[in-house]
Amino acid sequence: MRLLKWGLIVALLAVGLVGGWAWQFTQTPLAPREMPFEFTVKPGATLKSLSKELAGAGVLDQPDALTWLGRFSEKTAIRAGNYRIEKPLTPAELLDKLVRGDVVPVSIQFIEGSTYAELRRALAAHKDVKQTLAGVTDAELLKRLGAEEAHPEGLFFPDTYFFAAGTTDFDVLKRAHQTLKQRLADAWAERDEALPYKSPYEALIMASIIEKETGRADERATISAVFINRTRIGMRLQTDPTVIYGIGPTFDGNIRKRDLTTDTPYNTYTRDGLPPTPIALPGWGSLIAAVKPAQSDKLYFVGKGDGSHHFSRSLEEHNRAVARYQLKR
Repeated sequence: MRLLKWGLIVALLAVGLVGGWAWQFTQTPLAPREMPFEFTVKPGATLKSLSKELAGAGVLDQPDALTWLGRFSEKTAIRAGNYRIEKPLTPAELLDKLVRGDVVPVSIQFIEGSTYAELRRALAAHKDVKQTLAGVTDAELLKRLGAEEAHPEGLFFPDTYFFAAGTTDFDVLKRAHQTLKQRLADAWAERDEALPYKSPYEALIMASIIEKETGRADERATISAVFINRTRIGMRLQTDPTVIYGIGPTFDGNIRKRDLTTDTPYNTYTRDGLPPTPIALPGWGSLIAAVKPAQSDKLYFVGKGDGSHHFSRSLEEHNRAVARYQLKR
């Protein structure tokens, strides 16, 4: 009996010591050597492997401490991503942070006027994006996105997208595509119904041309009016950016007369109407300009050399503007 009594006392003391240690551990703030302290939980990482990693970095005193705490509190499912400790916090608070997935978001920016090829290169080069689309054709990608179009150009909205590290390239593209669909629908709902568009996709194509023609917000609606006016009178669009897109990667930065006369599906000097697809990623300003052009009778425009354009109603006036601003006569 005496041995049993002492055994119970020892056991209770052990439980008390463990409980005291556990309470002290969970309530004692962690203080990394440097603040803020950043670390990454890779996809598939376990609480045990992370606990050892944090102990090695001097954040935890014991390599299994966080593991024990997770098992005791039944919180062992942690989320991948980049984390930041900006102030002292207790192990319990750290564990809650990991379980919630309170990550530091990373971002990627798709630039207005960039092309689908440039978008894909930026996505492939991003260190925090999980690459899953190597070898996936554009047709397969569009099928997975549920897109009805046959070409991916212009189907992703240019914006800054925030996401957790380890997010797949497909998931980022899916968000950009869904955003484009919503923005295009919003713009289409505001359209002037007298415009010569047969579908929202045609408005998207026009928006991409406007995007490439000017970087000035105050000119987009007038650029749009020029192309709408040309369309209504059966005049070809005759826009250089479509020709350049049709030339493709071999374009050297200089557009020549032979480029304007060499027929491609995107040469709006040799073909009537819109090109078959967008030629870039249009932003919101260009989408709105495409569906809400300015009230203008202009048919021509030429760059002044400072980023702005001179707009003309007649070919004679346009030729004078070309001589002044381009030929310096």
